[in-house]
Amino acid sequence: MVSTATPMDHEKKAPSGMIGLLKRLFRMRETGLILIILALFVVMSFASPYFLTWVNMRAMAMAFAVEGIVVVGMTILLVSGGIDLSVGSVTALAMVIAGLLFLNGVDPWTASLISIAACTAIGAGMGFFVTRVGLHHFIVSLAVMVIARGACLLGTGGRPLGLFTLPPEFKFIGQGSIGVIPVVIVIFVVVVVGFDFMLRRTTLFRKVFYTGSNEKAAAYSGIRTKKVVFLTTTLCSALCGVAGIIYMARFGSAQPTFGIGMELNVIAAAVIGGASLSGGTGTIFGAILGAILLSVVSSSLALLDVSVYWQDIIRGSILLAAVSIDHYLNKRRG
Repeated sequence: MVSTATPMDHEKKAPSGMIGLLKRLFRMRETGLILIILALFVVMSFASPYFLTWVNMRAMAMAFAVEGIVVVGMTILLVSGGIDLSVGSVTALAMVIAGLLFLNGVDPWTASLISIAACTAIGAGMGFFVTRVGLHHFIVSLAVMVIARGACLLGTGGRPLGLFTLPPEFKFIGQGSIGVIPVVIVIFVVVVVGFDFMLRRTTLFRKVFYTGSNEKAAAYSGIRTKKVVFLTTTLCSALCGVAGIIYMARFGSAQPTFGIGMELNVIAAAVIGGASLSGGTGTIFGAILGAILLSVVSSSLALLDVSVYWQDIIRGSILLAAVSIDHYLNKRRG
C-alpha cells in the first residue's frame, strides 16, 4: 500500500515529535539536576576564581567518586524498599580490617579481599535479620552502624592505623592516574555504568523495582522477594567494602572514625536523584547526579569561606527538602 502522506504532512509531524521529546526530557528528574548543576557552575565561576581550576575540579571528582560507589549500593537498596544507615561504619570497618591484617603480615591484596568478604557477610547478616527474622531495615542497620563503629574503635584503640609501607602498586588504585584521569574515577565510572546498565536492562535487577513497588504483589507474581531484598542488602555492604579499600589506598591509613555522617550524604544523593524512600523508583544515573550536586555545593561553600557549621545546616536542609519532595510526589502518585 502506497503512503498518501505528503512532505508537508511530515513537516507538520516532525515539530510535534520534537516538542514531545523536549517535554519528556524536561519532565525527567535528571534533566532538572543537570540544569541546576550547570547553573551552580556558572554562578561559582563568577563568585570564585578558583572554582573552575583543574585542582578544584579534580578534588570535587575525587570527593564524590568513592562515596559514589556507596551511593550505587544505597540506590539499589532503596529501590527494593530497604535502607542502610550503617554504610559509613561498614566502610570504616573495611579499612580497619584490611589495615590490621596488613600490619600483621598479610599482603594488602589478600587483606582487601578478606575485608570485602567480611563486609559482604555483614550485609548478608542484615539481610537475614530483615528477611527471616522480620525486623525492619532501619532498626537492623542502626544496630549494625553502632556495632561496626564500636568494632573499629576496639580494633584500633581509637587511633588511626598508619599504613605507610603499603606497596606502590596497591596505593596506585587510590592515588594513581591513567593519563590525567585518576584511577579512582575510572573505577567509579566502571561501577556506575555496569550497575546502571544492569538495573535498567537485566531481568534480575528489574525484579528489584517490582519488589520495591509492591512486595506482596511481586511475591504473588512469582518473584522471590525475600531473596531480592537479601541480595540488595548484601550488595550495598559489599560496595561499602570496596569503597573502604579504595579510601585506604588513597590515604595510606585506616581511620576508625571515618565515614561518620556518610549515610546522610549517600541517602540524600540517592533521594535527590529520584530514589524513593518508599521503594520502587530511582536510577543510578540520577543518584550520581545527586552526589555531584552535593559535592559542588560543598566545594562552593568551602571556597566562599562559609563556616563548617553552616555547611552542616545547609546539607541537612537539602536532605529535608529532597525527602519532602519525595513525599509530595508519592502522595500525588498515590
